[in-house]
Amino acid sequence: MTPHSAPAAADPRQGDQRLARLTGLLFLVTYAASIPPVLSFYVPALSDPRFVLGGDFHRGVSVGALSEMVLIAANIGTALALYPVMRRHSQTLSLAYLTARLTESGFIAMGIVALLALNTLRLTAGAADPEALMVVGQALVALHDWTFRLGPGVVVGVGNGLILGYLMWKTRLVPRALSVLGLVGGPVLLLAGAAVVMGWIEAASTAQIIATVPEFFWELLLGLWLLLKGFDRRPLAALAKATDQG
Repeated sequence: MTPHSAPAAADPRQGDQRLARLTGLLFLVTYAASIPPVLSFYVPALSDPRFVLGGDFHRGVSVGALSEMVLIAANIGTALALYPVMRRHSQTLSLAYLTARLTESGFIAMGIVALLALNTLRLTAGAADPEALMVVGQALVALHDWTFRLGPGVVVGVGNGLILGYLMWKTRLVPRALSVLGLVGGPVLLLAGAAVVMGWIEAASTAQIIATVPEFFWELLLGLWLLLKGFDRRPLAALAKATDQG
């Protein structure tokens, strides 16, 4: 560099690629934070109606609640990290995706409160009528179950599936073959969730589990792709150029 030459300006697309990798990391965090509560920490509270009848404060439920609070932060983080890039294509859809993530997180938070209340009821049960306690406990479990069915079971199909899949398809920031998983997985998950709400199929039935497979792999593969490769460079440059010209 000559004595009078100015330093090269930083490429703004480097910041976009950092946001891509942050988004990918946060998607993977959602998997790490959401699976243990369902498979381990919450199992005693959700599977045994007598859980509420008394005993020590169940640490597993508390750990599961903390894990899901991390999940909420990661959920919202994915939308916030993507927003500066996606708004160049459509500010409306970018805000819609953020809103969907907030709505999903609201349902998850309601489920957390329900199980923490169940844990408190277990600790303070004392000499209360066991049958009455079990009714209240089952009501709290039912509340938790429905927050899961409506949040991850329905809202995710709209947000992560349809909206994010469409944004990725239109911008080509990831391979279109990958975006197809979101465009397919979102409606399938949404239909299965609606079928559960209507009572046409059972929650966690084989039909609903199969319906979650495309969405499961869409989010997982998207997270891995963004973390390892970032956005595709040519579509990112074209998106930035179109924004500058606009």
